[in-house]
Amino acid sequence: MSDRSTDERLFLRRVSTGVAIFVATLLFLAFIYFVSDVLLLIFAAALVAIFLRGLADLTKPYFKIADGWRVLIVTSCLLTFIALGIALLSPSVAEQGKLLRTKIPESAQKASEFLSQYSWGRTMIDHILHPDDLLNSVNVSVADVVSNVSGYFSSTVGVIGNIAIIALLGLYFASEPRLYSAGIVKLFPVRRRDRAAEVVHATYETLRWWLIGKFASMFFIGILTWIGLSILGVPLALTLGLIAGLLSFIPNFGPIISAIPALLLAFIDSPISALYVLALYVGIQVVESNIVTPLIERETVELPPALTVVFQIVLGGMTGGLGLILATPLLAMIVVLVKKVYIEDILGDKTELVAAEAD
Repeated sequence: MSDRSTDERLFLRRVSTGVAIFVATLLFLAFIYFVSDVLLLIFAAALVAIFLRGLADLTKPYFKIADGWRVLIVTSCLLTFIALGIALLSPSVAEQGKLLRTKIPESAQKASEFLSQYSWGRTMIDHILHPDDLLNSVNVSVADVVSNVSGYFSSTVGVIGNIAIIALLGLYFASEPRLYSAGIVKLFPVRRRDRAAEVVHATYETLRWWLIGKFASMFFIGILTWIGLSILGVPLALTLGLIAGLLSFIPNFGPIISAIPALLLAFIDSPISALYVLALYVGIQVVESNIVTPLIERETVELPPALTVVFQIVLGGMTGGLGLILATPLLAMIVVLVKKVYIEDILGDKTELVAAEAD
């Protein structure tokens, strides 16, 4: 009888433990969901800090000063370089931007006329453009206009505020990285702190090399797009190349978005020109995927394409544009943590580690 009661107590204890773990997991996920915007801002600041720290480390042989001063010097030089670039390029980019706003509707109209020649094109246009919705959208009240203007103003102020927060936190993180990394390590038991430090360092190296490769990829895509569009005679090549380079920070979706205005402008000339532009963008992405991306993954981690797209969609749907932008580096960090903590430490699978040491 006593054995039976003991078994019942053990069973109830296990059930209660399982329920407690399940509830704690749900509460943790809910907490992550509600503070996801703040966590993404902190992660973005960490990326900025890693970038600034990497530049500051390059100056270590030349400046025998404290790390914080080197970060400050690098940041000042970077801001000066950006300001000079804006001063040199802003007149032509601004002029091309104005032309872009006027030419896009014209090119969209011409593309619509071309697609209307085919039944599948007319079907697609009918699904994209609804005349009833366009007529209803004309009846806009003053309250709606005020609401839209105030919403735009608040969103603009929010974006500027987020950028300021990211820049400020990034400077703090980059000036004293050991202070924050040591604080993270101290959250673990004493016997596991050496391993925690290894995981933190591996995560840092992965994100550092990912940023190096990504900025190289952005420069590569921007320059090639500018040169290619100039050769094809597409107007506003400089602005379109700048857009392509900046949007390539977002894998998978960025190149697609950047190709749309170039294709629309090429339609002004002829559909054949649009086909050439499409071939140019596809060719640049193929070269980038087979040259730059393998070099990145050699120093970081290989991310499965399907998993990357799914993670981008999920995080973008949950948190908006910032989540879509930061999805890939965040996934890279998660993959490193899963490999180091779960596969190697919890499961005890050291296969990859042994292979790497053998190489």
